[in-house]
Amino acid sequence: MPLPLPLFLMSHGSASRMAVVSALAVGLCASATAATADDKSSSSSFSLGLGVVSEQKPYTGMDRDTTALPLLQYENKYVHIFGPQIGLKLPSLDISNSQKLNFSLVGKYDGSGYKADDAPILTGMSDRKGGIWAGAEVEWKNDLAAVKAAWLADTSGNSKGQKFSLGLEKTWRFGEHMMLTPRVEATWYDKKYVDYYFGVRDSEASQSRPAYAGKAGVGAEVGVRGIYMFDQRHSVFLDIAVSSLPEGIKDSPLVDSSTEDRLLLGYTYRFR
Repeated sequence: MPLPLPLFLMSHGSASRMAVVSALAVGLCASATAATADDKSSSSSFSLGLGVVSEQKPYTGMDRDTTALPLLQYENKYVHIFGPQIGLKLPSLDISNSQKLNFSLVGKYDGSGYKADDAPILTGMSDRKGGIWAGAEVEWKNDLAAVKAAWLADTSGNSKGQKFSLGLEKTWRFGEHMMLTPRVEATWYDKKYVDYYFGVRDSEASQSRPAYAGKAGVGAEVGVRGIYMFDQRHSVFLDIAVSSLPEGIKDSPLVDSSTEDRLLLGYTYRFR
């Protein structure tokens, strides 16, 4: 049975808001999946809801951003759409009765970046734009945990960067209504990505902001998601995550923190 995944409908906002949409989609995905776990007759899913995202980015002096977002999700056996991401499902590989590999081609909008007026440290900097990213995902599902690997490249040509992530999560059920899912994930960012979003060009350098060329590195995230299902239709979730940044980002003169954090709260109503 396909796993229901959410799509966010939202007005044009800051890049930092768009950057966390995929993460909020992960929380709603688990919520919708739990709600449909016992519904073997459904071949697609459709849900509406409302979410609140609160995040702190690492740029010096950048205020915490809290945003309310309407939510929409849809998935069938051919395609899954959630957040700014669209996935085309490829044939799966059944390893055994308890193990399966799922493959997808994905395209997404990555809202990383900033405008020069987002924080005082960015005054005089050229805007950094998000972009359309494309790549592939593979998920290994088994009785112990779910393991997912993804490779993405910037096809819009803004950063011309690449990312590779590897994550692990495990879900525990408590009775019929409660689920808890801790997770860990590591992400490798190439030099072009780090340099574009956290580097300082010679023309942008100042006395308080020296020129800086970014370098590739690996960051890590730990998080936990809790879901409460009132019934087959209504559910709420809370997702909390903290990320440790790669050295190439922490060393940037634009940054004054070695971590960033995110809190997500949402409600969904499943129509089918």
